[in-house]
Amino acid sequence: MKKRNIAIIAHVDHGKTTLVDEILKSSGTFRDNEDTSNISMDVNPLEHERGITILAKTTAINYKDYRINILDTPGHADFGGEVERIMNMVDGVLLVVDAYEGTMPQTRFVLKKALAAGVKPIVVINKVDKPSARCKEVVDEVLELFMDLGASDDQLDFKVVYASAINGTSSLDPDISTQTKGFSGLLDYIISEIPEPKGDPNYHLQFQPALLDYNDFVGRIGIGKVHNGVIKVGQNVSCMRLDGTVKQFRIQKLFGYLGLKKIEIDQAEAGDIVAVAGLSDISVGETLCEPNNLDALPILHIDEPTLQMTIGTNSSPFCGKDGKLLTARKIEERLIKETQRDVSLRVAPNDAESWIVSGRGELHLGILIENMRREGFEIEVSKPKVILKEENGVKLEPYEELQIECPEDTVGNVIEELGHRGAVMDSMNNINGQVRLIYNIPSRGLIGFTTNFLTLTKGYGIINHTFKEYKEMANVDVGERTLGVLVSIDEGKTTAYSLGGLEDRGIMFVEPGIDVYEGMIVGEHTRENDLAVNVTKGKNLTNIRAAGSDHTVVLKRPRPISLEYALDYINSDELVEVTPHFIRLRKRILNTQERKKFDSRN
Repeated sequence: MKKRNIAIIAHVDHGKTTLVDEILKSSGTFRDNEDTSNISMDVNPLEHERGITILAKTTAINYKDYRINILDTPGHADFGGEVERIMNMVDGVLLVVDAYEGTMPQTRFVLKKALAAGVKPIVVINKVDKPSARCKEVVDEVLELFMDLGASDDQLDFKVVYASAINGTSSLDPDISTQTKGFSGLLDYIISEIPEPKGDPNYHLQFQPALLDYNDFVGRIGIGKVHNGVIKVGQNVSCMRLDGTVKQFRIQKLFGYLGLKKIEIDQAEAGDIVAVAGLSDISVGETLCEPNNLDALPILHIDEPTLQMTIGTNSSPFCGKDGKLLTARKIEERLIKETQRDVSLRVAPNDAESWIVSGRGELHLGILIENMRREGFEIEVSKPKVILKEENGVKLEPYEELQIECPEDTVGNVIEELGHRGAVMDSMNNINGQVRLIYNIPSRGLIGFTTNFLTLTKGYGIINHTFKEYKEMANVDVGERTLGVLVSIDEGKTTAYSLGGLEDRGIMFVEPGIDVYEGMIVGEHTRENDLAVNVTKGKNLTNIRAAGSDHTVVLKRPRPISLEYALDYINSDELVEVTPHFIRLRKRILNTQERKKFDSRN
């Protein structure tokens, strides 16, 4: 059977995964009596809830006489390392672009990776059913982006397919009336435009993992392309390690893909995308060869982490009341297990009870914490910090390209706020009453910005950013919150009476009847200093009935605290307590008197 290997790339929420799901349904891969109503490449509950792809997924369909291997890639820049490595496994890409939004920061980011790898693109203009769709202008934008990124003549000669993935329709014409059910036109383009995988099955074996998976039965699994030769179950192979050493092992299992299933196979040959099990510490970029023909492929680039935080055991007075997994040993095992699957993550011991965890961004680390929370862990987490480098005595920090879309009447506030955070504007355009701003900004300038941004744009702003480069450290003091917090001085249950008396002091994070402890943050102060408050005080009861005593206390709704908000919000002297059902903000030093002494010394 002939083969085609393609990846689907796009900006977040432009419809990659929906498109793959609909291609699977319309390709004839599933039986007629098989339920296809709930097919989705995103199987992780977090992926469903957030509507984003977190991990790259591999699937395959049979179409005409071809096996088409499809890799659905993450669109978010925090997972950009996976996109880069996947380009090593494919010969073409489907670039999916929203028919209204057009090219966005991650569109540029993922396309740059694809063009650098020399793969052939096909452009899919998705969501053409939107009333605001502007297909012709978006195709022009895409062409401009290709030229801007230095695409070759062959890459510039791309085919365009117009689709509505949500409706399962497509056409080769921008006129929406020509849309028909299915994606046969797109699949025909994949066969005619995307070249056959290079590689010779008669040459000696070369297999290179570009992604990792893990399961408890066979351990670490390397997913990649067989570049040359044939690989078989039971075969003895040599793994050429990244450090130059060679390790021999036996192939225990081989997995191929069809539809949403991972299927065990006996052998695979050049051009096949497969998963290999048998070496417990196989790593991305290593090469599997025949023992008598050691011939390593070029090592794949793995993005370095840019952000770090400490994750430790829960030390609050409420430790053990909610979660089941509390000990340092359990937390360390879980973090090490995550590094088995995620090559962009680094874990190093900090002290006996905590670890420094480094990753590609707030979303990358936030998803790890959210998964641990759902698994029953109780942990405490510090404020994220950017990772600084030093070259020739000069301190360097990560910079990002920031793209913002916001209503015209909120632009002034956004520009002013970014000015304080060391951002430099590259461009400003007005599109139908929405202003698009593009900035260069130090990564630390973005910590805590997202929460402010939603307030500044009254909830109508769209923000995207992607890592650009390491540059000399900017001389700006950013990253800390300017307003102080309200901190509980007592342990107990909050009362409506005490919360009502504090409403003019700030915005509350808790409602009546919530358990709190000394040192827990219960609200935001209206001023720059922290304020110790009593939120558990009840009303003094007397046998004298005063006029007006029957008035019910009506409280304002407390501010909801999500995990992302909490990590964004805290300062360096604060922590986030994360348990299966609660996210609490707290001071590092819980005792009020000790904290005052510490603050007076600093």
